[in-house]
Amino acid sequence: MTAIYDYVFLTLKRAAAAQQALADQLKAAELPGGEVVGQFAPQLGWAGNEAAVLVRWPGGKAGEIDPVTGGYIVAGSQATRLTPTVRPVGAALPLAGGIYVHRWFEVETAATDEFVTLSGQGWAHFETLFDAKIYGLFKGEPNAAQRQAGVTPLLLLTRYGSHGVWEASRDPTTEAMQIFARRQQLTRRSWAASTRLI
Repeated sequence: MTAIYDYVFLTLKRAAAAQQALADQLKAAELPGGEVVGQFAPQLGWAGNEAAVLVRWPGGKAGEIDPVTGGYIVAGSQATRLTPTVRPVGAALPLAGGIYVHRWFEVETAATDEFVTLSGQGWAHFETLFDAKIYGLFKGEPNAAQRQAGVTPLLLLTRYGSHGVWEASRDPTTEAMQIFARRQQLTRRSWAASTRLI
């Protein structure tokens, strides 16, 4: 059975050491049938009091995320249900160190499978050139506005050795970036933020 995930975007209360308080909360959290795969703290693109938590449900049936969204440190939350595509595989965990770029895409729904295929083709070359590793490409559940617009959200989670590696990887002359350029033609909108794995 394929695992499913919850991507929980959090606004934390403005307290000293908010990220550490959240980490302590997550260590104590009981998620029957689920597990916290990663906590991500902002670097670029998010406010200082924002965070994301990735929860995996290995059995394919999601449970309650109240242990993640509750607690004194959390001021607000928004969860998106995710299904993995070609990655992650099995019980893979994010690698420590470096930065994680969370890149969301809104892709024409009819072109979602092509987008995923192009991504896998590009990664084969991309990961040999740079200190970068794709953790996962996930399909999100579209909200009402996305369904009406005919788009499907996808989340790409990529670990880079540093922001410098991310910048170098934008080189448009590489085979990978040429494949990604074709992928971009299927994309209506995208946005990204860099984070660190706690």
